[in-house]
Amino acid sequence: MSGQPIDPEILPRLDPEYVEFHNKYIAHLPPPHTLPWDANIRNKEAVPGAADILEVGSVKDYDLSKTKVRVFTPKGSPPEGGWPVYCWYHGGGWTLGSIGAENAFCSRICQGAKCVVATVDYRLAPEYPYPAAVEDSLETLQWIYEKGPSLLGINTAFIALGGSSAGGNLAAIISMKATQLNPPIPLVHVQMIVPVTDNTAQPTGNPYPSWKECANTVWLDVGRMIWFRDFYVPNEADRTKWDCSPIFVPDDLLAKMPSTWVAVMELDILRDEGLAYAERLRKVGVPVTHKLYKKAPHQILAMDGRLCLPF
Repeated sequence: MSGQPIDPEILPRLDPEYVEFHNKYIAHLPPPHTLPWDANIRNKEAVPGAADILEVGSVKDYDLSKTKVRVFTPKGSPPEGGWPVYCWYHGGGWTLGSIGAENAFCSRICQGAKCVVATVDYRLAPEYPYPAAVEDSLETLQWIYEKGPSLLGINTAFIALGGSSAGGNLAAIISMKATQLNPPIPLVHVQMIVPVTDNTAQPTGNPYPSWKECANTVWLDVGRMIWFRDFYVPNEADRTKWDCSPIFVPDDLLAKMPSTWVAVMELDILRDEGLAYAERLRKVGVPVTHKLYKKAPHQILAMDGRLCLPF
């Protein structure tokens, strides 16, 4: 059974601190996409190195129609008008992860930004392929907007969305779907961290050099990304739909996006499609900033206990 050794071509480009961590905690682990599918893999920690969960005022789960949402509330009294709220979508290729996978990150945002953080346990592939994750993610935002003021003490004038990897994909999609609701749900900001923006990308013949340059990078190599994508979107015709691949959204809808921040990692196959999406936002007049983290691989956010980046 093979592990996850660092490719010799990638090794000198990685941050030495990450290399040490990878060789100690990750190199011996078998890549999940090389094993027969077993849903129990979700019960294992997907990425080692997460920080401790910080103490907040309260953590409560609420039922939605097909899943549930977890809400982190800061200590103390809310500001006048209610707490700002950050809706977070976890990563894991729409296949791995859970409502608890990024609790440490959610608690850090809740405590540090003094805002309510809501994260959804959206249904996962392959049991629930596209568009189940989109449906659950949109329902979460609608629930926050409708129930949040009375149930959570939030101010609906200050709603932001964020997500990592598959969650970054969902944050982009839901921010645009929010404008199509009746009435629309206003958002103040969107954060997309190492997002998937183009589910049509293939190992060859795509416009993203990072797919070739980082094909054998650590953790999210081409094999794992294709495994995720084929589980989530088995129907190829769905992959060009903008609520699957936001890079294909029409300009008029994209222009309705709130201010957006896009973070990409230098040694990530998704790097260039994230930057391409940021450029599309810029061209239609959306206030957008992006940051490229040098020498970093895709999964660095989830290692916030050991390799925390200054977001």
